[in-house]
Amino acid sequence: MKKSVEILGLPIISITEGRELGISKSLLMDAANGRVSALIIEDEDWYRGVKLLPYESVIAIGDDAITIISSENILKLNEATEYEPLLDANVRVIDTKAITKSGSIQGKVTEIFIDDDGRIAKCEINSEHPENAGEVKEITADQVSIFGKQVTIIDSKVPEKGAKLVGTEKKTEFNKIEAKPTEKAESSASTESVAPTISEPEAEPAKSSADNKAAEERHRRFLLGKKAGRRITTDNGIVIVEAGADITEEVLQKAKLANKFVELSMNVQ
Repeated sequence: MKKSVEILGLPIISITEGRELGISKSLLMDAANGRVSALIIEDEDWYRGVKLLPYESVIAIGDDAITIISSENILKLNEATEYEPLLDANVRVIDTKAITKSGSIQGKVTEIFIDDDGRIAKCEINSEHPENAGEVKEITADQVSIFGKQVTIIDSKVPEKGAKLVGTEKKTEFNKIEAKPTEKAESSASTESVAPTISEPEAEPAKSSADNKAAEERHRRFLLGKKAGRRITTDNGIVIVEAGADITEEVLQKAKLANKFVELSMNVQ
């Protein structure tokens, strides 16, 4: 799982051509399905028009780069007519107001978290109420009714049961909806009763780790059987693989241990 800020600004790298093909500039949202449909990229020919990278063409999103198979994955606008309705809609999600169906403003969407398959997993909402200024809440995507151009609509019937309060112990109205009418003790509980809600995100890193492992496994399968485009060595000169040699599991393991995995990925044939 990645935040949008961790995706934008990264270079797009073709691992079969060893080329940097541009920079990810923004996310093209398929709001109706709650997912990222493509990355809008900027390259040295930006003045010729918009170029798109379909999200399903992404091999991996790392800390330093986004990897794809080749430059053929990138579409010019005249090749991407199916994306035109999404470009016209221009839904960003971030910076929209978050409002429940009952008409309660919860704040502004300041960040979205994106799963490995491109789906929006959850949103961060920053409270705009003066008494709760600076508080950040998280809602899962299944609590969202509509991702709109100006407003994100939260289903107020089941909304806040998965909401999490980050960096605060103050109980807001957003969280109070969770309290069951028959359990008066919960609605009047002190900040100690909020603690279990705050501790819930401990499971999140495990999911993120699973996403990263899945992307790494796809990348590994792609490289196996390819040939190295040039000799790859460790920083102290030990040969990991010779030019033209097959890329095997042993080669991949050596490259990973020597932090040469990206270099190897960019030099295959």
